[in-house]
Parts: sequence; structure tokens; C-alpha cells
Amino acid sequence: MINKNNVYAVIGASKNSEKYGYKVFKDLKEARHKVFPINLKEKEILGVKIYKDIYGVKAKIDVVIFVVPPDVTRKILKDVKKLQIKNVWLQPGSESQEAIEYCVKNNIKCSHDACIMINRTV
Repeated sequence: MINKNNVYAVIGASKNSEKYGYKVFKDLKEARHKVFPINLKEKEILGVKIYKDIYGVKAKIDVVIFVVPPDVTRKILKDVKKLQIKNVWLQPGSESQEAIEYCVKNNIKCSHDACIMINRTV
């Protein structure tokens, strides 16, 4: 799922360097991936504009990475389906059985039970 040609959206990107939303975004950005941060409350991270939702991103998103609580994940998965995005990565703490089942039911490839910063190749 991690590929230099993919476009990523990080749901829960944060300017707080202690949070995983910051670490995941920074890691992908430093590895020169095309990555868009998504957060309702933030405006900018590492000099990059933060989008309020995935609908604001004009590029075609290939993979949505979730770094939010499970209830937020479940809500945003509906947007993923509407936009016909076929790949998601549920960071530890963002997943739930309900979210995983939603992905299976809607033909969305779902990686979970693993951290994207550890289990990827660039």
C-alpha cells in the first residue's frame, strides 16, 4: 500500500510534535511522499496547509491514513467510500472491528494492527 506514486491523506494530522498525527505526516513528508494533512482544528503543519476534510483535497487520494479515535474513523470511512478511495491504513488506536468490517463490506483494502511508520518500505 505504501508506494512513491500514491497520494496520501492523513486524518488527524497535528502540529503537536508529541502526537502520532504529526509523526506520521512528518515521516511521509520527509520520505518525499505526496501527502495531505486533514484536521478540523489545525491550519498548518510543517509549512503545509491542513485541509478540513478529504473533500478539500483536489488530488486523487490513493490511501487514507487514520490517526484518530475509532468513532471518527467510522464516520470518515463513509466519505472514503463516497470518493471511491480503495485503500485505508488504520493506525493502532484508530481501528475498530466495526470499521474493519465496513471496509471489507465496501471493498476497501484495510491495513490495521500495524504502524505505518514501522511497516512500510520507501
